[in-house]
Amino acid sequence: MKEQRRGRKIAMSPEEVDAFLAEERTCRVATSSPDGPHLTPLWFVWDGTALWLNSVVKSQRWTDIARDPQVAVLIDGGHAFNELRGVEIRGRLESVGEVPRTGTTDSELAEPERQFARKYTGRDEMHYDGRHAWLRLTPQKITSWDFRKM
Repeated sequence: MKEQRRGRKIAMSPEEVDAFLAEERTCRVATSSPDGPHLTPLWFVWDGTALWLNSVVKSQRWTDIARDPQVAVLIDGGHAFNELRGVEIRGRLESVGEVPRTGTTDSELAEPERQFARKYTGRDEMHYDGRHAWLRLTPQKITSWDFRKM
């Protein structure tokens, strides 16, 4: 993974990145479409090594990713300038598991699904609607900032 070169004084530590990503609920995924950049919000979970996205498979985002899996994902928070903080993750998305997901046992998805269900529904069981599937982003580069450190 590439190391962050700029803004190191306000960069988050790996532990701060983990805590921030556990706390925040919505990310923005930037894909490349034939008409230019395409930016969409998604829910996510972070397992400490990869970002897991649960996406509708019949969407412009899914079509873009099939064509070019290289993406940038932004998770940010704060209101006033001196409260702003965030994480940008760049890398390649890959589909994991059945498409669309119907709930067939998959040991690779057990932990992301448990984390996702707990984070967004407060339960341990994942709901399957037959329209979503899993995408895993293993970071090639993580850039972070926390203006509260200034």
